[in-house]
Amino acid sequence: MSPAMDDMLITKHTIHPGKEYIPLKQGTRVKFSFQTRKVDDGTLLDDSREMGQPMELVLGKKFKLEVWEVIVQKMALNEVAKFTVHKSLVTQYPFISKTLRDVSKKVEERRHCCGMTLQNEGIGYKDLDELLANPSDLEFIIELLFIEQPDEYEKERWQMNDEEKMNAQEDLREKGNRLYKEKKYKEAEECYRKAVGMIEQLMTKEKPHDVEWLALAAIKVPLLLNYAQCRLLDSDYYAVIEHCTEVLDLDKNNVKALYRRAKAHAGAWNPVDARNDFLKVAELDPALKAAVNKELLAIDAEQRKRNAEDKQRLQKLF
Repeated sequence: MSPAMDDMLITKHTIHPGKEYIPLKQGTRVKFSFQTRKVDDGTLLDDSREMGQPMELVLGKKFKLEVWEVIVQKMALNEVAKFTVHKSLVTQYPFISKTLRDVSKKVEERRHCCGMTLQNEGIGYKDLDELLANPSDLEFIIELLFIEQPDEYEKERWQMNDEEKMNAQEDLREKGNRLYKEKKYKEAEECYRKAVGMIEQLMTKEKPHDVEWLALAAIKVPLLLNYAQCRLLDSDYYAVIEHCTEVLDLDKNNVKALYRRAKAHAGAWNPVDARNDFLKVAELDPALKAAVNKELLAIDAEQRKRNAEDKQRLQKLF
């Protein structure tokens, strides 16, 4: 959007001056409240305060309503201003509004809008259908609440390029390890989970089992194992089984994955699977035979206990 077009199609009226003007660069995150009205009849379309949360934008991320990026760059922090915008710049507003309204509703109340639905039934909101059919200049009353420069906040995954994701997953792994040593298992688990997600996104760009994909898989394995260990401590046995099996699909003789899956099978009381995994561990790493034997004896003891309880219950039936 050129400055000349900007000046012709957007007019500003300051309602309340802000604290200071802060130049906004690409990647800056801003939060603002807004009211939207139709200029021709003054109809109130939306109020972010009624939706329950302010609007958040990251500049330069191709938000569908580009004019909002232009508007906030004309404002000082905590300024309140009214902008009148030509209808040619807000053709996407009905769809943006529908999304924001739907987000503020419960899932079961939301209205899906595909191409066929739009053609036959409209967006699902009468006032937005009217705006779509009869475009109008719009008036936005904006209060700029919050500004964070790119180096002042932790980027969300969708904002990162590949190099940033690689760096971030390494930082998350180290943070997770530190938290785990401090016995802050829930916080460590969250770090490992986020790191795994970043690696998985990078893997989707590579052909499975090519060199680059395998290199990423090698990074993913210890992250999955660390995540599985946190879930094991929380007795989430089937999650542990699932993630350790994923590791074993990548590295069939991974002793840590076998041992943790065996522990999870024992906890979920899948004794046959637990024994098989423990025996495989002892075969692959003889140094762990004593630990494995202890686990096998515990399974045998639990089996005897369960058998005795079953026998006692059967006796009571007769």
